[in-house]
Amino acid sequence: MSTLIETEELTALRAAVSALGHRHGPGFDRAELWAEAGKLGYLGVNLPEEYGGGGGGMAELSVVLEEAAAAGAPLLMMVVSPAICGTVIARFGTEEQKRAWLPGLADGSKTMAFGITEPDAGSNSHRITTTATRTEEGWVLNGRKVFVSGVDIADATLIVGRTSDARTGNLKPCLFIVPREAPGFGRRHIEMELDANEKQFELTLDDVHLPFDALVGDEDAGLLQLFAGLNPERIMTAAFAIGMGRYALAQAVKYAKERQVWKAPIGAHQAIAHPLAQAHIELELARLMMAKAAALYDAGDDTGAGEAANMAKYAAAEACVKAVDISVHTLGGNGLTKEFGLARLVTAARVARIAPVSREMILNYVSHQTLGLPKSY
Repeated sequence: MSTLIETEELTALRAAVSALGHRHGPGFDRAELWAEAGKLGYLGVNLPEEYGGGGGGMAELSVVLEEAAAAGAPLLMMVVSPAICGTVIARFGTEEQKRAWLPGLADGSKTMAFGITEPDAGSNSHRITTTATRTEEGWVLNGRKVFVSGVDIADATLIVGRTSDARTGNLKPCLFIVPREAPGFGRRHIEMELDANEKQFELTLDDVHLPFDALVGDEDAGLLQLFAGLNPERIMTAAFAIGMGRYALAQAVKYAKERQVWKAPIGAHQAIAHPLAQAHIELELARLMMAKAAALYDAGDDTGAGEAANMAKYAAAEACVKAVDISVHTLGGNGLTKEFGLARLVTAARVARIAPVSREMILNYVSHQTLGLPKSY
């Protein structure tokens, strides 16, 4: 597909999800919207048809999240459950894993969380210390994870651990499906200054025994499988941010058309109009890069998608933060009231700059991978 002009199918999908999102709107019931979106086929639009999905890709899934967020009803777990976990299992899982998980992830009856970040590793995935030891019965996992979304509502968590390479003695990344109630799998709720339906958790894995088939994919292809999930994560974070920015901007534009202090609505004044127009332009530019990243990923170009997904996530986060800030400022004191609901987005927009990877690490990626500049670390 063209990254500039959407197909009729994508346009129709965008309109349908927008209508669904606006029916629920701000203050939506997450479980209710999740169930309806799953029943309508929106949650699994990227997953293979033979396992109950829509047979599309990240182009379709990113549209679903963007439009839900633009309606004030963002579904954060879409970034994780169908985009990361569903993609990894669809591409690398065994037939049994696909049958066990993909239909449920597609219709929303099952949800999966994703655990990669650790307290002492931060953005350095090479310092992950969660280890998986092979035994006669399967695997034993030990370690800690932090800032894991929605573990309490997820049936399982896809955990990034490391196994020992018998040939080199080095540790290599691998992915494991850990059921929520597995013995030794503990969670602690992290209190956040963030207005979000999904809670954040710190996880502990204390001698968690898993069968051999808990390992997803090939033990020797860990990095390939890991980044197959991280590129969709960045694309979906961009969709989340763009949708949030569009929602805030729409509230500000409506207010600027109606609010009148002197003779004309405040939106007639360039000091109000120009920043709103600029925010709109930057959101649209970010959307184009997101569409490019999705198109590259869906075409199987993991390398090209990696660069574009990072750029899309960066551009969308910056555009979102700016759009929210300008929108709050447009409403003045009303921008800080609960009635208009924009102030809560100030913190939420900031998340897009920090997670799943900080803006500085994306700049590092572009400077090293794209521009060929030397590393300082």
